[in-house]
Amino acid sequence: MRKQSKPILVVLSSPSGGGKTVIAKLLLRQHPAFRRSISFTTREKRKGEREGVDYCFVSRKDFEKKIKEHKLAEWALVFGNYYGTPKKNIKKAEGKIEVLLLVLDVQGGLAVKHKYPDSVLIFILPPSVEELEKRLSRRGTDKPEVIRKRLEAALKEITFCRKYDYIVVNRKLEDTVKLLEEIITAEKHRAERTGLKVCLVKKLK
Repeated sequence: MRKQSKPILVVLSSPSGGGKTVIAKLLLRQHPAFRRSISFTTREKRKGEREGVDYCFVSRKDFEKKIKEHKLAEWALVFGNYYGTPKKNIKKAEGKIEVLLLVLDVQGGLAVKHKYPDSVLIFILPPSVEELEKRLSRRGTDKPEVIRKRLEAALKEITFCRKYDYIVVNRKLEDTVKLLEEIITAEKHRAERTGLKVCLVKKLK
């Protein structure tokens, strides 16, 4: 069997507070052959976030320059801030890793699917809107009015989940991670990813 040269692009999306970032970190910790594509963003760095690990923080001017120079595989304007995936992240991953994780909102996820049709889109749903509100409040990073806006946006984002390849309800974190591992394993064994062009058929005697 020919060794896979292109990584599987796995997009994790969820409403803000849905758990996509934490899930990505756990997958990366448990699977050395996985890598995360670090996105550019123009938003302010949150407490505990690290440059080049959580995001690459850039100015609005720099981001818009990258758009004009076609250096982004996808980009979106979310809550007044730009987010985007560098094309070079995907190119650099070829022939080196098995899975490239992209943690994106629905705009970014669908843009990746359009450009890379064999990418795998997984939408992570919260158990309920009430639980999502609790999670956003527990983060302690947003003011009440911002949380309300995020909840309104979440309801709109959820309407796009059926455009994704898989929908996973994040009730219990460890169960969610296990299910995502199973999905990724199954995707690795899809016929079109193996590189086999000939099927061996036993001749009838």
